[in-house]
Amino acid sequence: MNQRTWSPDRLVGERVVLRRHAPANLAMFKRWYSDPEVSRLTRYQDGPMRQDEIERFFAARVIGADSFTMAVHLRDSDRLIGSCAFSQLDADNGSALYHITIGEKDTWGQGYGTDATKLMVEHAFTRLNLHRVALSVFAFNERAIRAYRKAGFVVEGRAREAIWREGRYWDELTMSILAHEWHAARRATPGVETDASGPRTGEPVPLTRS
Repeated sequence: MNQRTWSPDRLVGERVVLRRHAPANLAMFKRWYSDPEVSRLTRYQDGPMRQDEIERFFAARVIGADSFTMAVHLRDSDRLIGSCAFSQLDADNGSALYHITIGEKDTWGQGYGTDATKLMVEHAFTRLNLHRVALSVFAFNERAIRAYRKAGFVVEGRAREAIWREGRYWDELTMSILAHEWHAARRATPGVETDASGPRTGEPVPLTRS
């Protein structure tokens, strides 16, 4: 799939702005994913990524032609604080997986991840015409789970004791949000204009394979 057929130039929220990543953002990725605390929350492997691994990941999954990965900037200062993405697009069934990393630890717990997630979910259901957005999260990442719940995700399952961290096993949770759930929540929110099928920012973009 050509990235430009389904990813926007930018999405503007209440607190963050999402934009396509620039090659210069690699330096931030190297710092984030070299941090043991960030890696603990984002990686199945125990320990930070090597520099060459980060470079390959950035080239293929962040600025690659088929990727849908957005840089998370603070709206008031334009500071780059993280990255979010859709992967594993299933055009036949209208689904995708969602990922987010807030790499700047001094911004954790301030609602920026929630705002970014809401923007991506809105784009999925109003522009991409998806039916389902899902994600995985480790059970010990309570802050992320709270943010996902605020964005409308619900726990739909768990892989029991799938992750080994700090001398014990933890569950990996699967969460998802469906289009009709998102539209219903929007209709119930005062001040949000909707039509019969839900709010729209424009005509849906057809999901086609490259």
